[in-house]
Amino acid sequence: MKKKLILIDGNSIAYRAFFALPLLNNDKGVHTNAVYGFTMMLMKILEDENPSHVLVAFDAGKTTFRHKTFSEYKGGRQKTPPELSEQFPYIRELLKAYGIYHYELPNYEADDIIGTLSLQGEKEDYEVIVISGDKDLTQLSSNKTTVYITRKGITDIEAYTPEHIKEKYGLTPDRIIDMKGLMGDSSDNIPGVPGVGEKTAIKLLKEFDSLENLLSSVEQVSGKKLKEKLVEFKDQAIMSKELATITREAPLTITLDNTEFPGMQTEQLKPLFKELGFNSLLDKLGVTTEEEDLELDEIDYTFVEEITPDIFADTNILYVEILEDNYHYAPILGLALLNDNGAFYLPLDLVLDSQDFKQWAEDETKEKMVYDAKKSEVSLRHKGIHLKGITFDVLIAAYLADPSATIEDVASVAKSYHYKGVQSDEAFYGKGAKRKVPEAEFLSEHIVRKALSLQAIKEQMEEELKRNDQESLFYDLELPLSLVLADMESTGVKVDTERLKTMGLELTERLKQIEGRIYELAGDTFNINSPKQLGVILFEKLGLPVVKKTKTGYSTSADVLEQLASSHEIIREILEYRQLGKLQSTYIEGLQKVVHNSRIHTRFNQVLTQTGRLSSIDPNLQNIPIRLEEGRKIREAFVPTEEDWVIFAADYSQIELRVLAHIANDERLIEAFKEDHDIHTETAMSVFHVGAEEVTSNMRRHAKAVNFGIVYGISDYGLSQSLHITRKEAAKFIERYLESYPGVKNYMEEVVIEAKQKGYVSTLLQRRRYLPDITSRNFNLRSFAERTAMNTPIQGSAADIIKKAMIEMAKRLEAEGLQAKLLLQVHDELIFEAPADEIEKLKEIVPDVMENAVELSVPLKVDYAYGKTWYDAK
Repeated sequence: MKKKLILIDGNSIAYRAFFALPLLNNDKGVHTNAVYGFTMMLMKILEDENPSHVLVAFDAGKTTFRHKTFSEYKGGRQKTPPELSEQFPYIRELLKAYGIYHYELPNYEADDIIGTLSLQGEKEDYEVIVISGDKDLTQLSSNKTTVYITRKGITDIEAYTPEHIKEKYGLTPDRIIDMKGLMGDSSDNIPGVPGVGEKTAIKLLKEFDSLENLLSSVEQVSGKKLKEKLVEFKDQAIMSKELATITREAPLTITLDNTEFPGMQTEQLKPLFKELGFNSLLDKLGVTTEEEDLELDEIDYTFVEEITPDIFADTNILYVEILEDNYHYAPILGLALLNDNGAFYLPLDLVLDSQDFKQWAEDETKEKMVYDAKKSEVSLRHKGIHLKGITFDVLIAAYLADPSATIEDVASVAKSYHYKGVQSDEAFYGKGAKRKVPEAEFLSEHIVRKALSLQAIKEQMEEELKRNDQESLFYDLELPLSLVLADMESTGVKVDTERLKTMGLELTERLKQIEGRIYELAGDTFNINSPKQLGVILFEKLGLPVVKKTKTGYSTSADVLEQLASSHEIIREILEYRQLGKLQSTYIEGLQKVVHNSRIHTRFNQVLTQTGRLSSIDPNLQNIPIRLEEGRKIREAFVPTEEDWVIFAADYSQIELRVLAHIANDERLIEAFKEDHDIHTETAMSVFHVGAEEVTSNMRRHAKAVNFGIVYGISDYGLSQSLHITRKEAAKFIERYLESYPGVKNYMEEVVIEAKQKGYVSTLLQRRRYLPDITSRNFNLRSFAERTAMNTPIQGSAADIIKKAMIEMAKRLEAEGLQAKLLLQVHDELIFEAPADEIEKLKEIVPDVMENAVELSVPLKVDYAYGKTWYDAK
């Protein structure tokens, strides 16, 4: 069988993937979009081409032998965004997992490695395929080498064969470098001949064949100005051709044998894909996480047929088995009880019929250790049983021990504490279509094994909490919070479904009106939601400038339409049509699907983020869009339970900046907050060196972006994207900010030093985030860890404060004997419902509790509002 060699330009494909895909993160906060795109390209090419040999070439550094010829070669290129730099180590790990060799050579570019190996491949009669986003490599095309150039994204490719190059340019592949010599290449800072573009270069080469022939016959060139340019810049053209020429004799220390591809290494890819959060790609691999059969010791337990008081004790382990993620509506498969009286399996029907169980469950004095207190409490409360007396939660303890660890089920936690007496749920129940609940005999044993595993690891967990000084964080914050969240979830929030339906009808009417205007402006009717039909209308019928093309036609993506916004009135209408259409499908219709008995019961994920922030799912009520008025109005449908009640919303003002002022102990920031100055105006004054009266709204907007950007560890690239300015300007903003607030600058330096010493950073309440890459030799990994070290104590402490406020608020409402209930937490905001006659009391106690949740060197400030709906409480 003929050998096939794939040669991939690693840097080029990584860049393409990074800029083609949105900035994705895994659950550890690591950016993954370039790795994901690179993986998609690899999967496609390996599947389509089935190569025998593969190599990925990388650039070794900024300086190459070409810089001796022209010191400004590739000058002016933007510094690689740190969000991309941090992904290169993962791309190399990916290649290692695939069994694909990667190589770089000092003083040479990836192109030169590819050029040299492709020539070796041709000599040994390999079929060679080169993959890049850089058209320079098309010069390597031959009857044995095809060059694939990525177009849109990274999987849409154009194959450059000698025939295709002839058809596209009218040239042979070896004349690509002559074309570059004439037209130059701004991306590589190759100067070429000023004023000569691609069309002129192609025309000249068709007439004179080569750059050398052209320059020796310059008198025959028509056009006085062009002739003068060719004479004046003759040496520059020759140098430009030399710079564009890929060497095919690089002194490689590898041979084609090194590039042999062993085939897909599924087992090596599996842990990496899991770490990166590429679940869809795991499915593509056909990977299951089923374990080999564990050699489990026999266990002794009782399958209870009648619940009697003698099975309970003062100290117990209770495990509630629910297989589905959404425990609000999922069946309870069974329960396990473990104490000094033995191990027991309790079928659900017996539990629900037992007054003894209900009495024991609701007895605060009977201690209960559980796995996932919130899930256990909510699921039983839906059955009419209020679980009380929870004193330990293994799930929360595991999360605090390492917030970056992926917690899949009880077995994954037990395994991390070296206990192997229980199977994973995936191994026991199966996965996907194969998943099923076995007969009671086997099910009962699995559930009891889970309770036994909790017992086995509890002592280790308690010691770890003590060792890490996290006992207060666990017992005083996270554990009581789980029960506050359980109350909130069980209560749910009332939704006026008729109002949602009315909104839907109103939006439908709006969409029809916009649709009519679009048809009128287009002079035709068509499917607005069809990119193909829309592209024809915009770029053929209306003649708007083409921004991007896809393999199926014209691109009509949001970024393309934004660029065309001033070109034609129809664009604004289309953008509004799309925004309102998304509101209609995702929120108006989507929310109606999850209403049960006029209420929505979201779930607050307490053990997901590494900063300690809560997230909301099924549905995500923290993410209802509020930039559009139509989006904000969706909150009109969220109403209090009783007719004469109101919604009361209280919001921390700039809590993360206040936490930053406290942690950094920056005198200027502290003073600004104590004097209740506008912090964004204050920052604008410092950054732009102007007085308060000279601060414009645009200056304040930039200052606000820098203020919050610092909190989130923003880079000059990130800030430039946010403000639509150059990276140089963004870097200057950040530099001036740090000059203005020296305490912040010192904090950022000191927290990194401390993180390198300890291996982790902590919040004010001792929540930890481990940073294994903080001392990495790899610059990119280390830089990302350093930024994380700076922002985690701020974000995490803000999260801790809000959680503390929620707990204290629940206590205060009960102590005051109020009917008011805490319904939702949305980032820095708490949402309540209350009788109208309790509002004056809430106006007094809510700010009091929230502002005094913790003591900082700056005052915490809370704003509040109330009204008949969530929308009115703004």
